[in-house]
Amino acid sequence: MPNFQNSSQGNILEILATILEIQELDMQMIQLMRLKKERQRELENINAIKGDLTHQVKAKEDEIVELKTIIKISEEELGELQNHIKDLENKQSSIKKVDEFNALSHEMAASDKQRTLKEQSLSDLYDKLTNEEDHLKNFRESLESTTESSKVLENEIFERISAINKEGKVIKEQRDELVKQADPEVFRIYERLLNNKKDRVIVPIENRTCSGCHIQLTPQDENLVRKAERITFCEHCSRILYWAETNEADAQVGTRVRRRRTTKQTA
Repeated sequence: MPNFQNSSQGNILEILATILEIQELDMQMIQLMRLKKERQRELENINAIKGDLTHQVKAKEDEIVELKTIIKISEEELGELQNHIKDLENKQSSIKKVDEFNALSHEMAASDKQRTLKEQSLSDLYDKLTNEEDHLKNFRESLESTTESSKVLENEIFERISAINKEGKVIKEQRDELVKQADPEVFRIYERLLNNKKDRVIVPIENRTCSGCHIQLTPQDENLVRKAERITFCEHCSRILYWAETNEADAQVGTRVRRRRTTKQTA
């Protein structure tokens, strides 16, 4: 088992008591950060829904613009076709030769067929335009309704995030004060472990088991932790171990925490 021989004066339990208080604040801070991320994800989900509706509105608007362009072109083509048919009718009235008359009649019939198809196509386009405009109206109403209804929820989320930030600021101030009192070498080890695990890294032995990784320790390891003569690490998870089952440990750690809390309340 790797061990760190403490070079500072004072009982190791007293040294760990300060770090344990810092650890409790860090656990609160980690929980706050998780809550803040959850709130931020809620905002992201709301924005994603609004973004999707906005995209649908824009896509439908572009589709309608394109459809209107097609309709305009088709209307112009139909107008040209109708004018062409009128020209053919005028020519036919002045032609006396049978062959020419029959040829014009054939051309008029073909043009009239094209006109019928064009009119049907335009009718379908008009129907499609009406449907698409109805869809656009629904999308806009849905976007407006979602935007309006989400304002209350967004405000609540922003308020929660603000409250989390304020609570986090208070915790940080308390932590900064404790860090000034902590053993620098032990604190550096603690921070390195905390940054790696994002969880409690100073843990008690419970039934000869590390309460961090829940792996059983040897009697020798337990004895080292009981003596509290130096910092002792778990061989399996590298957490710092302390003995919390003896009256001596409970008294020193508990008294230290109570004394600090009483001092804060008095201040």
